[in-house]
Amino acid sequence: MQFLKILFWCLLAFIAALFTIGNWTTVSLKLWGGLVAEVNLPLLLFVTFLIGFVPAMAYYRTILWRLRNRLSTSQRAMTDLRDATAAPPPPALTPDPEPPLPAPSVPPAAVPTAVPPGVA
Repeated sequence: MQFLKILFWCLLAFIAALFTIGNWTTVSLKLWGGLVAEVNLPLLLFVTFLIGFVPAMAYYRTILWRLRNRLSTSQRAMTDLRDATAAPPPPALTPDPEPPLPAPSVPPAAVPTAVPPGVA
């Protein structure tokens, strides 16, 4: 795709060069107060092109800038609303700690120990 862009601009530059070479004549412009300006025709056409192109491009860029700002504002508002209405996240699952064993209510009875015979 980049090749096609380069080819297009080269072709446009070639056509502009051919037009400039073929129409290199001076044009006299009558200005105020009896002044006369002699300008080459390609330069005069380029200046008139810019007079028409620059305001249109400025208007287009302004509209594009305003639309991008409106879009980003809308997206921010939408994410804020989405965050505000979202359900709270479920609690994290952690293993329950083992409950402590209940304390015995009766102390254990003394267990008699058998004494082996012959031991005093």
